[in-house]
Amino acid sequence: MKKLILLLLAFSVALPAGEMKKLTIDQAFLNRGEALLQPLPEAGPWLDDSAYAEVRLGKALRVDARSGRARILFDPAPFKGSGPEGLDWLRPAGRSGDYAHLAFIHAGDLYVFRQRTGKLLRLTETAGVEQNPLFSPDGSRVAWTSGGNLFAGASAGGAPVQLTGDGSDEILNGYASWVYYEEILGRASRYRAFEWSPDSRTIAFMRFDQSRVPQFPLFDVAGAYGRLEMQRYPKPGFPNPAVKVGFADPGGRGIDWVSFADGGDHYLTFLAWAPRGDKAYVQWLNRGQDELRVYEYDLAAKKLRLAYSEKQKAWIDFLDQESFVPLGDGGFILVSSKGGWSHLYRVSAASEEKAVTGGEWSVGRIEAVDERRGLVFFSADKEESTRSDLYRVSWSGGAPQRLTAGTGYHRVTVSPRGSFFLDRWSSLSQPPRLRLCRGDGSVLRSLGESATPALAGYALGRAEIFRIPAADGLQLPAAWILPPGFAAGNQYPVVLSIYGGPGARSVLDAFPRRLDDHYLAQQGIIVLAVDHRGAGHFGKKAMEGMHRCLGKWEMADYGSAVAWLRTQPFVDGDRIGISGGSYGGYVAALALASAPDLFACGIAEFAVTDWTLYDSVYTERYMDTPAENPEGYRQGSVLSHAGTYRGGLRLTHGSMDDNVHMQNSLQLLDALLDLGKTVELMVYPGERHGIRGKKAAESAVSAVEFWKRHFFPEEVRPVRPVGHVGQENTDRKEKQE
Repeated sequence: MKKLILLLLAFSVALPAGEMKKLTIDQAFLNRGEALLQPLPEAGPWLDDSAYAEVRLGKALRVDARSGRARILFDPAPFKGSGPEGLDWLRPAGRSGDYAHLAFIHAGDLYVFRQRTGKLLRLTETAGVEQNPLFSPDGSRVAWTSGGNLFAGASAGGAPVQLTGDGSDEILNGYASWVYYEEILGRASRYRAFEWSPDSRTIAFMRFDQSRVPQFPLFDVAGAYGRLEMQRYPKPGFPNPAVKVGFADPGGRGIDWVSFADGGDHYLTFLAWAPRGDKAYVQWLNRGQDELRVYEYDLAAKKLRLAYSEKQKAWIDFLDQESFVPLGDGGFILVSSKGGWSHLYRVSAASEEKAVTGGEWSVGRIEAVDERRGLVFFSADKEESTRSDLYRVSWSGGAPQRLTAGTGYHRVTVSPRGSFFLDRWSSLSQPPRLRLCRGDGSVLRSLGESATPALAGYALGRAEIFRIPAADGLQLPAAWILPPGFAAGNQYPVVLSIYGGPGARSVLDAFPRRLDDHYLAQQGIIVLAVDHRGAGHFGKKAMEGMHRCLGKWEMADYGSAVAWLRTQPFVDGDRIGISGGSYGGYVAALALASAPDLFACGIAEFAVTDWTLYDSVYTERYMDTPAENPEGYRQGSVLSHAGTYRGGLRLTHGSMDDNVHMQNSLQLLDALLDLGKTVELMVYPGERHGIRGKKAAESAVSAVEFWKRHFFPEEVRPVRPVGHVGQENTDRKEKQE
């Protein structure tokens, strides 16, 4: 760490702002003004092993990887203005793999466009709302959900077939209950809980009975009387949705249900199809989330076989399509953290298991599998825990080969058999670039970069990654942005920007999505991110220390970071703040309440303040139930520490947040007011989890003014009038992703 301080002293006169421009708040937060960053080309997904799709100038193209030649897959221009008024031809709700068929949802009804005929067919005309259209792999059919039921129809038109008949507000077929969408299937699912088989002959789907799940009221203030929205939301210890997995014939000739013991308090999800579509994999996890089973279901025999199981002492993460890949020989590749670090395992059709990778580093996700050559392509942090690279390894054993070049973070999209990959690469100081690479890692061509020529004319602060020692000597990953013109002889305030959830890393050698932290640095503030020991850099074995005691290690390690900051001569130890949203909001509020000597002030956005108020799946994974772990819940609650809170906290919340209910902020406010204390509170009417649209402008301006008011009270002034166009101000909750 002495080396870092010497470097800062050396650069104290080497970072002049000079005559270079400074960011405006419009550029940093609202995506307005002179453009400094631009979107990378919309390249991907791969259509086959040699060509990928790209959206360019409003057209969908098929691009040959080797030659770069492109041909049009779909051009909406000739069809604009046709079809029902207001139909958005640029944004189909679904498409077949070859773009031969496109699905559109307009005014709640489903339309299918067939490129061969150039005709737009209306498949439904109902009072309900059709959702999540998905074409079969051969393009001949499309399935969707409406009113809690699952439907299918021919892409060429004709009467739809209703596959289920018991759908309601409480029974959902093929459409996920909220907690499964948020915590198990993921937000990318958009609530879709069904999947076509590879042979287009069967639809696997999940049925949710949420009648026993308690309802939580969300109040919409619009109108004279407002509106009450009731949400089925299971909290720790309360009933979860009852789930079944079924396999439906798309022609309506019946449903086969997977049979499990009635009354089991467990989680059940469809996981994947075997390549030929004759078998499927179903995932079972007990309510305590420490025992996992993968069952193979034979559609012809209608029988289950236990194909894989594991137990862990703390918790097991759900498998998904990035961590489980079925093979043609009846086996599969999966990612497991049971050895203390996430690694690849190959399981044969006879359930014989072999480790493919190992070591003190973590596999992030499976990118592709080439069965002919016995190769697995995967992303991992093998070089450094703040980085991500693409590797390939033989599933028979051997050392992984790194395929990506350049220090930083690589987000890749690999062709089906690994012949090519698209590499979106950036570092903390290098804006993203997009490259097309061959399967051996050599660069075939550059496809674009996000930095515009104008960026070079702006004075951005120096960004660095380093390590901070914890109290026990563990080296915690950290990154900061120093103010432009940084001088080590001055003293600067610091904002610790955090998320802090288990396994969720904030310190990455990747360029930020926005320039808001650079804007804050230009105000004379050091912006610092630190990851605690449970963030994932030190493997699952370190994460397990957070089991049953959320909040403990966050406070311990962030406390070590503050202690280190106060030893630095260029840091004003009396002007250290903390900021975060969602789980980060929890950490910020907990820090101000339980460790008031650490931070002078903080912003907690849409924060969990008591774990009994959050959802069952996420909370019980780490904390067990309140009945099983009453002391852990008490110690981890911000409310329990209200007595030691001294002030300086700003709370923000959307009034209709359906993820972290505003109940959290209000209960904390209630506890503080009863103690004769108070906080700043900003409520955003009608907003959900994260502040969006026009209100995002006010949120951004108010946050900057908060820091200036606390850190530079003699210079308090409005930053600018609130604008009218905002960019999404979402939380950093990376349930990867």
